[in-house]
Amino acid sequence: MNLTLTPEWQTLLAHKARLEQQHLRDLFAADTQRFSRFSLELDNLLVDYSKQRIDAAVLDDLLALARSTDVAGWRDRMFAGEKINVSEQRAVLHTALRHTAFTPFPNAEHDVMPQVRAVRKQMRDIVERVRSGLWRGFKGDAIQNVVNIGIGGSDLGPKLVTRALAATEHPGIDFYYVSNLDSAHLAPLLEKLDPRTTLFIVASKTFTTQETSINAHTARTWLMAAAMEEWAVAKHFIAVTSSPDKAHEFGIPDQNILQIWDWVGGRYSLWSAVGLSVALAIGMSRFERLLEGAETMDKHFCSAPLEKNMPVLLALISVWNTNFLGAETSAVLPYNESMRHFPAFLQQLEMESNGKTVNRDGEPLSCRANPIVWGEIGVNGQHAFFQLLHQGGWLIPCDFVVTASSDYPLPGHQAPLLANCLAQSGALAFGKTEQQARTELSAAGLDEASIAKLLPHKVFAGNQPSTTILMPSLDPFQLGMLLALYEHKVFVQGVIWGLNSFDQWGVELGKQLANRLLPAINGDQAYDENLDASTAGLIAYFRRHGNS
Repeated sequence: MNLTLTPEWQTLLAHKARLEQQHLRDLFAADTQRFSRFSLELDNLLVDYSKQRIDAAVLDDLLALARSTDVAGWRDRMFAGEKINVSEQRAVLHTALRHTAFTPFPNAEHDVMPQVRAVRKQMRDIVERVRSGLWRGFKGDAIQNVVNIGIGGSDLGPKLVTRALAATEHPGIDFYYVSNLDSAHLAPLLEKLDPRTTLFIVASKTFTTQETSINAHTARTWLMAAAMEEWAVAKHFIAVTSSPDKAHEFGIPDQNILQIWDWVGGRYSLWSAVGLSVALAIGMSRFERLLEGAETMDKHFCSAPLEKNMPVLLALISVWNTNFLGAETSAVLPYNESMRHFPAFLQQLEMESNGKTVNRDGEPLSCRANPIVWGEIGVNGQHAFFQLLHQGGWLIPCDFVVTASSDYPLPGHQAPLLANCLAQSGALAFGKTEQQARTELSAAGLDEASIAKLLPHKVFAGNQPSTTILMPSLDPFQLGMLLALYEHKVFVQGVIWGLNSFDQWGVELGKQLANRLLPAINGDQAYDENLDASTAGLIAYFRRHGNS
């Protein structure tokens, strides 16, 4: 189906022409109830999308687009365990990982919960032993350092949540995340850690991911240099994988291997045993509160009507900004230092899921799909790229994320932080007119010549759309809701665009080429005669100047 030829799409194109003539200042002036009409709250998580460039008519027709693309039907098929990941013929059941009721999921015939609960119990046993000091290293010492070795979804999600909830993590254990193949990531860490008190979690579904495998074997070699005995691996390594045989080859025993399944995509795996480092940091009970928060959003997504459905509305707004208003990027701006890894997490979630140009059937999409996602801590961004947001002339929708209270309360900090967040979203929306700027300059005592010279620099176009997400505090439950909100938003976008959000073939080509180039780089064989001149020249440079 050519989405752009549908009546719903054509109606929205007509709205685009109308909305391009209206400013957010006009939309707010015309509707004093705009905030209440264009905001939603669920368990104290507030989503304010009133500063988006929409009105009731646009929203109604965006909802019609969602219905015409069968968003509700695809949602129900996902939760029913159908193989909606069509290119890999897999079900998409990460929501089972946060199903907390003692009932079957997705149904009695294909219940995955016994295995999910078994792994949760295994996680709880490990967490209790490590946090209580009962887990001992090869010299009998308690664990003081936990290093998660993974990449992509096996790194970004756990790292985000561990850092976000660090205010309540175990006071006697430090947590580290290693993902980069560059030895500069792992080497300084090994230099300062004590092998007697360090526990490694190797998180890799296949246990063959190049970056993770090389880092894990380097860590193993480091441990063996101190322990000198193979049995020490069982004291210092845990595997989270769907390939237990490969973990056995590494030296990890059954009791230290936690299973994940092919129906869990990497970027949706935080809720599985991939989140073990999170549970070790905050405790298993608080990790389960994270699951409960996500489950609350799952239930909302499944039961709320589309017009009151948070993930659906966020997805529709993104489609509107991308496909009708022409936004090519979107910015994520958390006003909370503990959420500093949130933009990176969303980059993978959104761009790996929906960064595609073909639909589920392998045919070209009829419209552009996902925008480029980027971002930074809000207060840092204010002194870096916000100048471009305000006066650079680009349309860049923004998501502001902030908490009402700080997880590290210091007197006099939180209110100015919140003021900055609200001021920036307001300034982006409403700008400053030429008349307002003239009045300010005149009040400052400037003469007409000076005003005329400064005036162009003092005008702010505004009309930059944004959504503000406000939480009472950064606790596991609220964070679980927030992350699940974005997961489902991405899914809805994929349904509307007609693509498969759960495969990632685009990452495979680079891996294949790297495996082909490695022997030549190492000097083990002559150059592949099919190499392009640039790659051959770069390899020759490495051979002269590099190390392996």
